[in-house]
Amino acid sequence: MRQTFYILNKLQAIFFILLIGFVSTIDLHAQSSKKIQIIYAGKLTIDEENYPGAKILTRDDAEQVHIEHSGTNLWCDKAIHYSKENFIEAYGNVILKQGDTINMTSKYIEYSGITEFAFASGDVVMKDPNSTISSDTLYFDRAKEQAFYKSGGTVVKDSSGTITSKIGRYYMDQKKYQFVEYVVLVNDSTTINSDYFDFYSDTGYAYLFGPSTITTPTSKTYCEKGFYDTENKVGYALKKARIDYDNRIIEGDSLYFDNNRSFASATNNITVTDTINKSIVKGHYAEVFKEKDSLFITKHALAITVQEQDSVYIHADKIMVTGKPDNRIIRAFYNAKIFKTDLSGKSDSIHSDQKTGITKLLNIPTLSSGDKFSVKRKPILWNLENQMTGDTIHLLSNKETEKIDSLLVFENAFIISKDTISKNGYNQISGKRLVGLFDEENRLKQVDVTKNAQSIFYARNDKQELIGIDKSKSGSITILFADGDIDEYTRYNQIDGNLYPESKFPEKERILKGFDWREEERPRCVEDLFKDDPPLELPIIKGLDDYIPQEDFVDETLIKRIKKAEEKEETNKDTISKASRNIPKSTYKAKGVSKNKTLIKKVPTKFTQKKPVSKE
Repeated sequence: MRQTFYILNKLQAIFFILLIGFVSTIDLHAQSSKKIQIIYAGKLTIDEENYPGAKILTRDDAEQVHIEHSGTNLWCDKAIHYSKENFIEAYGNVILKQGDTINMTSKYIEYSGITEFAFASGDVVMKDPNSTISSDTLYFDRAKEQAFYKSGGTVVKDSSGTITSKIGRYYMDQKKYQFVEYVVLVNDSTTINSDYFDFYSDTGYAYLFGPSTITTPTSKTYCEKGFYDTENKVGYALKKARIDYDNRIIEGDSLYFDNNRSFASATNNITVTDTINKSIVKGHYAEVFKEKDSLFITKHALAITVQEQDSVYIHADKIMVTGKPDNRIIRAFYNAKIFKTDLSGKSDSIHSDQKTGITKLLNIPTLSSGDKFSVKRKPILWNLENQMTGDTIHLLSNKETEKIDSLLVFENAFIISKDTISKNGYNQISGKRLVGLFDEENRLKQVDVTKNAQSIFYARNDKQELIGIDKSKSGSITILFADGDIDEYTRYNQIDGNLYPESKFPEKERILKGFDWREEERPRCVEDLFKDDPPLELPIIKGLDDYIPQEDFVDETLIKRIKKAEEKEETNKDTISKASRNIPKSTYKAKGVSKNKTLIKKVPTKFTQKKPVSKE
């Protein structure tokens, strides 16, 4: 039976008396049992046929229906109030306010005063001082101070940007959001894509889990665990971490990046790839300044120039790579070494200009002439069985053919090759300068030693029988090689020279001044570049905690509140209670429902083991 009460002129006074008495009764009862209070309504209607046990409240021209419960106020155009169940349904231009912190608008809200749980739908917008949530549907648990959506939503924080996701949860006490599936943050300069994304609205801190990318106009960062400060645009990446800077790719166990400065640093197992120049730099600590085209790397630093024929490896305590892509310069400092299959060397420092194709082996001078390490720092080069030393060595390469054209040795040039037959015999040439030419196989084919040239040769016939030991002085010497061995030599402006029988040539005369055979130092493979490095101890990266997946929004505490509310309702076995009908649950079995209804699946994660599903 349907009854309707209208505010008419003759009955106006009586109605208001009755209404005041009705509201007063509710107020007194609410004080003792926290009942939902009706603060204002323009019209009251009873429709037992469609809304048994309910009062229908409608706004008037002056203002909306006003409802209050435990400090939360609600306004709407129409409300259905079930006083026995302490339950309200609100329709049309709905506004919910909780103190000065929460302001929510929607087309529809239902709320239980027993569970303190609200379900909102239709253009839902929830605001707090730090952020705004928008969704088609939103669940709000006042007792836990949490909001939740599961069918897509948007969070806006002015300074940090806009975040969208399929699933989102807001922990109001922590000012923390937890986003799951298809998470995207967009602001004026950054786009973040992630599977799992924790965000703190008061600080703008974002924690990324699962495959994630941070994209800016100048870089793209990938990781499967990371942190990003959306306010200051700095962060760090862990687990398969990678940064793409136009023509450089940076990879490492841990990457720190500052997008304001286009700066990145990396720690442990680092690889920096130059995609234009086909070069790779490795080490265990690196700094990259994109705008300055600068790279610094240390701790087993290794620079690799990738070539089809034979890649070049440079190792040192520290390596710097500077310059634009078309003018890269590699600087290797302290105990520098170079290696390719047919040539290797070492010096105090190595300077390689990729544009000119000139590689310099240098020795940094010291204040002390008696420096005991000076010999070890003196540039040295090995090609096949030839050892060359000098104060400075230059290698000139052809960029087109990727082959070495020539070498220059400045000051105190010295070339040594061991006589292959005699036990302790060495072919030697010394002079002020040396010029070497290479054949197509990167083997020395000609060497010219100029100014104050001295030489010792073990002269042999076609049968490789020793003829004698040749020792001489001259203005210059030209040596021709065949298959790495000395084939012939020519002296110019000879001052002195003689061929001595081996038995007549004293042992002490068989060594030129400055002789230093350093074969034990020669790198014969890439691994040998590191053989005299001190032990490497890598720092322990603490990083971030593993991802903790969301627990079911409907936990044990909410289930208890729902059961308490259900005790107030009179439902049959085919009816879902008002308090549970719009609860997003996977484990809760509602009153009168024979089977669990899975409204939201538990979020999978590969970071932690799955918990067993509890049963009620």
